[in-house]
Amino acid sequence: MENKMIDGVKVAVNYAQASDTPVSDDEIKAYIKRAYDKYPHGQLESLTLDVDGEDVGIHYGLAPVKFDRIRRITGYLVGTLDRFNDAKRAEEHDRVKHEVPACCK
Repeated sequence: MENKMIDGVKVAVNYAQASDTPVSDDEIKAYIKRAYDKYPHGQLESLTLDVDGEDVGIHYGLAPVKFDRIRRITGYLVGTLDRFNDAKRAEEHDRVKHEVPACCK
């Protein structure tokens, strides 16, 4: 097993047999480029290569994506109220807001 950092990505290379041809840094960079081509909006954190003779298993570890909370307010699915006009803001302000009991928080 070989571990290294290349272009800010943690790379692990696992060889099935001692006679397997070592993977070059240029080949690893090509696998990293492939990840960014395949997942253009993802952030690659790790790359694991399982080498068995001529076969290479590729496993990408992508960073988790921040999830924006979406709520149903005044009949609309929204994340924030910043795009509401004055009438919708007033409607949201006037609606009854229910509290969550302390036992359920």
